[in-house]
Amino acid sequence: MKENTTFKSGFVTLIGRPNVGKSTLMNRLIGQKIAITSNKPQTTRNRIQTVLTTEEGQIVFLDTPGIHRAKNKLGDYMVNVARRTMEEVDVILWLVEPSDYIGAGEKHIIEQLKKTRTPVILVINKTDTVKREAVFSFIDTYRKEMEFQEIVPVSALKGENTEELVKCIFKYLPYGQAFYEEDTLTDQPMRQIVAELVREKALRLLEDEIPHGIAVCIESMQEKGKICHIEATIICERESHKGIVIGKGGQMLKKIGSTARPEMEKLLEMQVNLKLWVKVKKDWRDSDYLLRNFGYNPKEISE
Repeated sequence: MKENTTFKSGFVTLIGRPNVGKSTLMNRLIGQKIAITSNKPQTTRNRIQTVLTTEEGQIVFLDTPGIHRAKNKLGDYMVNVARRTMEEVDVILWLVEPSDYIGAGEKHIIEQLKKTRTPVILVINKTDTVKREAVFSFIDTYRKEMEFQEIVPVSALKGENTEELVKCIFKYLPYGQAFYEEDTLTDQPMRQIVAELVREKALRLLEDEIPHGIAVCIESMQEKGKICHIEATIICERESHKGIVIGKGGQMLKKIGSTARPEMEKLLEMQVNLKLWVKVKKDWRDSDYLLRNFGYNPKEISE
């Protein structure tokens, strides 16, 4: 552990509406993929904690579910996790897309941010999708809404200006020893990361109406020699969805497994034997019991 008066350490949360690139940015900042990403909103369901350690200090990032209007108990859980995290950190990174239009969703977040004393850094993400000169207009638009400690435009996808963002974060962290060993990247159990990799591939490969209704449960994960044997079940809400997840002749299920396996092998640094099944658990997103089984804590919905 590092201990000296020049070392800084603290917790930083990433908040924002669904699909603004929070997980992509966090993965970029720590230099490794931990949080899953997709172009579907509400991909992140739990609070994911990752760690960046440099000579200057240690930043513990908390990637939260996007703040949105909840439609079921899982949605309530996700929104509550995001809001509670804002009060538990040293710095808030609010990610927005590059636009000079501030919609109702952004205005709702602004009202939440005005209530906190935590330093807020506005991160305008996806700058690679707009002309550079247009970014100044976006900065002016948001600056009129509230006072930010910093406003940093970045492209999480291409890694543009992310080093500057890290420098800005360190300005607002307290001095203190590291919370984790230098080689720590996340507090997530490996089983959870593996389950999320399967869910990510399903999110990317399945039809739009299915992904939010699926979860992944790791039934077993055992290392035997140089091979890790993983058995996982994809949970869906309807019988009709089960057929789509499996696909004609089992082709979709095979494709999900074949695209997830290489990333698992890279992560685990060994060969992976992956077996997938599909089960139906009707309306699991509104079941306290099933939410708990799939790694979500229903108690956090009402707290």
